Amino acid sequence: MYDVTALGELLIDFIQNGISDQGNPVFEANPGGAPCNVLSMLEKLGYKTAFIGKVGDDFFGRMLGGVIQETGISAEGLLYDKEVKTTLALVHHKEDGDRDFSFYRKPGADIMLKAEELSKELIENSRIFHFGTLSLTDEPAAEATKTALSWAKKAKALISFDPNYRAPLWSSEEAAKEAVWYGIKNCDILKIADNEIQWLTGKSSYDEGIEEIRRYAAPKLMNVTLGKEGSIGYCNGKKVYGKPFISDHTVDTTGAGDTFCACVLGYVLEHGLDDLGERQLEEMLSFANAAASIVTTRKGAIRAMPSREEVKALVQA
Repeated sequence: MYDVTALGELLIDFIQNGISDQGNPVFEANPGGAPCNVLSMLEKLGYKTAFIGKVGDDFFGRMLGGVIQETGISAEGLLYDKEVKTTLALVHHKEDGDRDFSFYRKPGADIMLKAEELSKELIENSRIFHFGTLSLTDEPAAEATKTALSWAKKAKALISFDPNYRAPLWSSEEAAKEAVWYGIKNCDILKIADNEIQWLTGKSSYDEGIEEIRRYAAPKLMNVTLGKEGSIGYCNGKKVYGKPFISDHTVDTTGAGDTFCACVLGYVLEHGLDDLGERQLEEMLSFANAAASIVTTRKGAIRAMPSREEVKALVQA
């Protein structure tokens, strides 16, 4: 039995890491992909995890397969495509500190995952099934994602969803919104970023955005991440604000939201969803915000996750 199984993209994040002597940007090949970022943090917290996805049967694909096994994530659901190369993403940092993504994915191996290649047994033997929208952008991966989700729901697993919206990967904004709503309508646990909820609902107020979501769906736990402003949790009729942990040593925000998401899932694994009150939500958000803050002080994500002890030390500082 796995605590969390995640399906989706596993790729190389080429993150800018300086300027060469000739004045050219230098990029470092970091293992990435939101689902495995989440699983890597969960492994750090002591949970048993598995990944389902596809990479190319090439240098980068084999590198990624080795990395996730190195972190403890089960790779029994990882497939290698001999025809299509591993997906690549170039991450540029803007002057305001935000990130800009350029994807090499038309096609990329991650979107070539087929429903008939899935392990039903792996999905049915998981307490939580986690996914995002990047596996819904193209076929055949979209069908595979929906098939896996249906198996997980029939097996009574909790469903976790993070939109992780990346505009360049979608044929249209309407198609992206349809996929996000699909995820929200099928999940128990929603993690959504501040800009995503405003984009999706058209509401500038997060409370109004949450109410708009509740008109169409009923996730039991909804968390809005606010970057350096912290986070907000909504559960069982309660709303709780989680204060941020601001660091002067932030170097890379890649994976911060995934780290937050993993910590929330870890808390749910320990406490369930039905009895989360204000005190529990405050505890959950504090730990998740602290972990996300730590990971921003390090390059990359999968290999940069903090230990439980590091996070506790920051919370108690």
